[in-house]
Amino acid sequence: MRRSNLPAELNRFVGRATEQAELARLLEESRLVTVVGVGGVGKTRLALRAAAAAMKHYGDGVRIAELAPLRDPELVAHALVEALGLTDHTLRAPREVLVEHLAERRLLLVLDGFEHLVENCASLVRELLAQSPGLTVLAAGRRPLRVAGEAVFTLAPMCEADAVALLAERAAEAGAPVLPSGAPTAAPGTTDAPAHGRVRMSARDSAPDAREPVRDAARGSVRDSTHGSPDSARDSVYGSVRELCRRLDGIPLALELAAGRLPLLSVEQMLTRLDDRFRLLTLGSRGALPRHQTLRTAIGWSHELCTPEERLLWARLSVFAGPFDLEAVEYVCGGPELPADRILDLLGGLLAQSLVAREDTPAGPGYRILDTVAAYGAEWLAALGDTERLRRRHRDWYMGLATWCELEWFSPRQAEVAARTDAALPNLRAALDLCLELPEDAHLAQHLAGTLWFAWVGCGRLSEGRHWLERALALESGHEEARLKALWVLGYVTVLQGDGTAAVAALHECGERARASRNALAEAYATHRMGCLALLSDDMPRAEELIGRALEAYRELGELNSNVLMGRVELAMARAFLGDLEGAVAICREVREVCEERGERWTRAYALYVLAFSAWTRGAYEESRELLAECVTINHVFHDLVGLVLAIELLALVTVSEGDALEAAVLQGAAVPVWDTVGLQLFGSGSFDGPRTLCEQRAGEALGAEAYAAAFRAGLGLSLDATVERALVNRRDPAIGGGAATAGHAAPRPFRTARSAAVPGTRKPAGSPTRSGGEAAGREPR
Repeated sequence: MRRSNLPAELNRFVGRATEQAELARLLEESRLVTVVGVGGVGKTRLALRAAAAAMKHYGDGVRIAELAPLRDPELVAHALVEALGLTDHTLRAPREVLVEHLAERRLLLVLDGFEHLVENCASLVRELLAQSPGLTVLAAGRRPLRVAGEAVFTLAPMCEADAVALLAERAAEAGAPVLPSGAPTAAPGTTDAPAHGRVRMSARDSAPDAREPVRDAARGSVRDSTHGSPDSARDSVYGSVRELCRRLDGIPLALELAAGRLPLLSVEQMLTRLDDRFRLLTLGSRGALPRHQTLRTAIGWSHELCTPEERLLWARLSVFAGPFDLEAVEYVCGGPELPADRILDLLGGLLAQSLVAREDTPAGPGYRILDTVAAYGAEWLAALGDTERLRRRHRDWYMGLATWCELEWFSPRQAEVAARTDAALPNLRAALDLCLELPEDAHLAQHLAGTLWFAWVGCGRLSEGRHWLERALALESGHEEARLKALWVLGYVTVLQGDGTAAVAALHECGERARASRNALAEAYATHRMGCLALLSDDMPRAEELIGRALEAYRELGELNSNVLMGRVELAMARAFLGDLEGAVAICREVREVCEERGERWTRAYALYVLAFSAWTRGAYEESRELLAECVTINHVFHDLVGLVLAIELLALVTVSEGDALEAAVLQGAAVPVWDTVGLQLFGSGSFDGPRTLCEQRAGEALGAEAYAAAFRAGLGLSLDATVERALVNRRDPAIGGGAATAGHAAPRPFRTARSAAVPGTRKPAGSPTRSGGEAAGREPR
């Protein structure tokens, strides 16, 4: 795991030196610090800056959880699990996973945008702090958490010097500098004094009367504005800029919005328009807080300066949660009033005005509408009576994206699918929320939760997947096909979580309903996953029989995708555990060939695991290491910790066989915290425990108990990224040759070579697309 998931700063941080110092001091004194303030005052930016600066004090790094896009309070713990880089292959509640993971770590956790989830956040933070002495929480929101020991830091608007500097900096970035070239960004003679010595700006401060002599307090001189002086022109420029900053109350978001308009309007024109806006506000909203008035006025004024098309796009963008891309905007927001060929230009206009921000996502460039700006747009969308229609269009787009991702998961674009799913997760959650809100859309909730099986299983989100699947299945949809898919996916998820009772219930219902409705494909999936449960329960004859039957059904139905190929690998594992290693190798070689033809990598990694074990039994250690290196790389990319930890433990056995017992012990120790994240170690299966047990025996004999324990403890302290990096380093001594798998040692039972047998349903498929597999063919380099 990387030491930080903090986003990179896209432009220079300006000012706030005193606030940074004060926040740093509070983080040293308190384990819970909450930055509160009005929307747009810069809470998030300051918190991220403080977190980055404090990183050196936290041995386990800094992580941020962005909670603003969440609507479901039950997902708060899931969001923190994801922010910490944990893969939730576990039956335990997310809270329990968090407590165990953080118990002995020294880490700074940043919570951003929690105010709408404050009760759930406060309860969770209280529990984590109580049980994790090395944890510090830095929260940013509009209200305190009100947890014992909380230090509340109220972030005020910027002082005059910082406000002028920010406006000047952002205006220059927009190509409309407001201060003379080479001039300081603060007013002449202004210093960045401590907060208690500053004069905080207010819109109530009026501009100097042009007929009166004015003392420039910062310079200590008196000038008469009716008589010119050598620097009167410069002072006039500074005066206008400072007045604009006063009118905007020094609120960073308001200043950035103003800077975005400077290519079109002069500072003086903006002041005139703001005067009109403030007068209207004072007459119409006397009950609002002054800072909220200022920000709302600045946003409303920006709204007024947009073209009608830009305003409409702004309102429609408010339905997005988290980052979005251009294609999504064109579909969701387009229509007769907003033709698709105009969207890019209009989005560029909002971007230029700082109403929309550009950001890089795992799937490439994207956009995000700021929360405060989105809230304003949502009000306009509601006033137009168009909220429900736009939310449905948003849902339809992300259902389409999920369907595309499921198909392309079985293609050379598998890594791209994983990245796009990761970037789209906040919006996919919003789509699921809407489906669950509307009783008539229950079948869509079941369909979407089932379609995302690859995100839950292949990308390490079992716990969240179960959350959505169970909620969807609690509803009666009246659409049998959608329900059947959600049932077998829930069965798959619970099998991998080690919850056999829930798995049997879901898969039994799926099988019964599939037979009643004559849905042979759903019945095959239910049978397949019951076989998977038998495999992980050490019932190999039953696993072989059920998985083999499912593979025959897939072949007859023309079904070919990653699930089908994974079934073949699972059958190979069952065969190997029954003593037929030669037959298992034949299956996995065939699977690898199909994966290469289709560009499939996720299932390929599991086939490589079996082939690597076979290479080890032949004493081909270098070949085994190369296969496992690819296996580790693929599983790490997809966050599939089950495949990753199995490969690491087998790699430890290869390493001790090569003669490096010390490194093998380190790798064995490093596997333990990964298993803790996965859940039940080796699924509680004696069959999967063979490589680990044999490695422990050999390394212990070579090192002695004390040295083995020390190396094992060193591995326990490695982060996931460090473990992966270590596993990928080829430490084999070239002087150590191949040969048998170390004299006197047989392959760990039951991975022993025996006669090969016919494999049901494993004939090489035709190269043409199937009706439900991924259609794109491609070849991955060997």
